[in-house]
Amino acid sequence: MTEKPGSEWPLWEVFVRSKHGLSHKHVGSVHAADARMAIEAARDVYTRRMEGVSLWVVPSAQITASDPGEAAALFEPAEDKVYRHPTFYSIPDHIKHI
Repeated sequence: MTEKPGSEWPLWEVFVRSKHGLSHKHVGSVHAADARMAIEAARDVYTRRMEGVSLWVVPSAQITASDPGEAAALFEPAEDKVYRHPTFYSIPDHIKHI
């Protein structure tokens, strides 16, 4: 398949869950023609040392991010809602991952 000059495959954001982790972490991005190719490229680039147990790939064009310039208006209203955080409770030592 020949590509038109100047055209490139879409960009995919890559998230990896490590063997010892509970959540996926953003590790970088890859260019790929489709989701299957993006998974394979992400595996080759970001899990060469067998550190991952799960991969997510998301088309970069599908991600919507907040504007850093609007951070105060977006996040400051939560500051007066301390009851939303478990800082008033003692968590027993045998409870993990909180």
